[in-house]
Amino acid sequence: MSETTERTKRARRLSLHGWYANLPRPARWAVLAVVAALAYLLPYINQVPIIGPQIVTAGIDWSSALFNMSYYVLLALGLNVVVGFAGLLDLGYVGFFAVGALTVAVLTSPDSQVHTKWPWLAAVPVAIALSLISGLILGWPTLRLRGDYLAIVTLGFAEIIRISADSTEFLRGDRGFTGLPHPPGKGADGKPIFGIVDATPYFWLGVTLIILVIIGARNLERSRVGRSWLAIREDEEAAEVMGVRTVKFKLWAFAIGASIGGFGGVLFAGEQGFVNSSTFQLLFSILVLAGVVMGGSGNIAGAILGGVLISYIPDRLRNVEVFGKDAFQYRFLIFGLLIMLIMIFRPQGLIPSRRRAAEFEDRAKEVQA
Repeated sequence: MSETTERTKRARRLSLHGWYANLPRPARWAVLAVVAALAYLLPYINQVPIIGPQIVTAGIDWSSALFNMSYYVLLALGLNVVVGFAGLLDLGYVGFFAVGALTVAVLTSPDSQVHTKWPWLAAVPVAIALSLISGLILGWPTLRLRGDYLAIVTLGFAEIIRISADSTEFLRGDRGFTGLPHPPGKGADGKPIFGIVDATPYFWLGVTLIILVIIGARNLERSRVGRSWLAIREDEEAAEVMGVRTVKFKLWAFAIGASIGGFGGVLFAGEQGFVNSSTFQLLFSILVLAGVVMGGSGNIAGAILGGVLISYIPDRLRNVEVFGKDAFQYRFLIFGLLIMLIMIFRPQGLIPSRRRAAEFEDRAKEVQA
């Protein structure tokens, strides 16, 4: 065994992931339970001296900033299935987000021409089902496309959704849908839990959905489906030769990623109470993709970190003065420089999957040789 290989293995054992992997299963579950509990307590971090004021956002309500993080993380987890697990470059992920949000709006808003006025909870399964179907509709004709060609087609799909929402009277364009209902539930005092003043309950709902998605994605990653995605991502032609049904599993990736993206749109619509065509800009898809790549494509923890960063950094810059101006005006410049630095010095992402990290190590050795 070479000295370099031994040094690499020793570094992995000393890393946080190595420490966690070496724990017995009950201890790992205990660690995850503590992390989940801390996530639910994040709305109260401003009460922690010294640490709280340095973390809490100044230009936007902290609970609202946390809710923004929750649905960005949800979207990053969904896109990670498509890009990270299956290796399918998707630049139109906002289209699935739009399908989920617009379905809720059409079914529940008093402005809708359908006039159904469903409760939010009743519209959720319909929105997720339509998002899943839209993923299949996008995936089926693009099965033979790869790389840049697939990216262009998915980008076109998102633009079709946005333009349809902007120009179709049925989807009301910039006027949008108002009066969308909130999730059900009342507290002990009889007041609605999901109101319009405090976004904390929406954040807790988002964290709960994130935990459910993580459990599902983790089980899929370890299953035959996940191994098939890995084979497709590494070499699609070789996977076909080895008997992997690439058509089936690529459709699985599109459908699962689309349904999670639709779920993010449902959550967003339930909290905002208003949806219009301006919500579904292409930049939204690019930000989520940047978060997945920056955090660590193919790794659930990396997708979570990336989703948090793309939401938290712009919100944290609000009301922070730089050269006499609000730093929020420079958010894209700062965010772009941050991505460039990460891609230069940490191309595998901040929290890469072990396989992806090994791939980058092998490529670095080939370049050095």
